[in-house]
Amino acid sequence: MGTDHVVTVFRSRLRPEAVEEYDEVAPRIEELARAMPGFVDLKTFTADDGERVTIARFDSMEHQRAWRNEPDHRIAQRAGRDRYYSEYLIQVCALLDEVTFTRSA
Repeated sequence: MGTDHVVTVFRSRLRPEAVEEYDEVAPRIEELARAMPGFVDLKTFTADDGERVTIARFDSMEHQRAWRNEPDHRIAQRAGRDRYYSEYLIQVCALLDEVTFTRSA
């Protein structure tokens, strides 16, 4: 089953001195993402070695780009490069197939 969904994988490491400030800003940025047209879902995980991974899905490339270019998100991106992150990697991927399974009770 093909789909038009776009998946963004954002892998990052925070600078130790930025964790507190980042933790104050991140919920607001996530709230903005969730309010964007075409938003599907978003989850963030933190690995034992400190790497953070956020997986965000939008229903189209157009909506993903709108999120990327949203003005408050752009400000947060600059702050990320200037203050929060020691490194990051962003991968924007087309969702080619999706299979789900839910065990019934």
